[in-house]
Amino acid sequence: MSEQNSGLIEGVDGKKRCHWHGNFPDYQAYHDHEWGRPVACDRRLFEKLCLEGFQSGLSWLTILRKRDNFREAFEDFDFERVARFTEQDVERLLGNAGIIRHAGKIRSTINNARRAIELAETEGSLAAYFWRREPGPQERPTTIDYETLSRLGHTEFSTRLSRDLKKRGWTFVGPTTVYAFMQAMGLVNDHIEGCVIRQEVEEERQRFKRPS
Repeated sequence: MSEQNSGLIEGVDGKKRCHWHGNFPDYQAYHDHEWGRPVACDRRLFEKLCLEGFQSGLSWLTILRKRDNFREAFEDFDFERVARFTEQDVERLLGNAGIIRHAGKIRSTINNARRAIELAETEGSLAAYFWRREPGPQERPTTIDYETLSRLGHTEFSTRLSRDLKKRGWTFVGPTTVYAFMQAMGLVNDHIEGCVIRQEVEEERQRFKRPS
């Protein structure tokens, strides 16, 4: 089976991984050490959901390479602090060449910071909210291969989660954005079968203590 059909790519170390990192060293490091590993930190969850919004229409690699700039610009995604940003901050950020200068996405991040405070107050934490909505085994494909994942731009559970977030006033949280967030934060393990990292991530998910 070709790399294109299998969804796997062989690295310089001879090991096969999900193809999407393209053997770029920084992207491979993200694939190996971050993507799919369960996260319980509210700041990192908020950061990722916001950055997925910024990614819309772009590649994740573009955002990844600007992530440190985003963290500096948005107070390390401390949503208590971002929620206090004003229109003056929007203008400041629109002048920051180190991030994606999109007024709608910048304002969305500030709005979502305010919604994050509300969500944490009502649900206990962002982590508790998201992990309570982790898909059960019966909601997941029996085989995680390239053909299956190529059809999963969004799912029923990402659509439900997107709808609930929008009802709570969040923006730039469509079903596809939410599913990418779930994949990255470990709410699902979408490392393709045959990827050298898949079992390692699965074991980490099994050990992970779900926030409540």
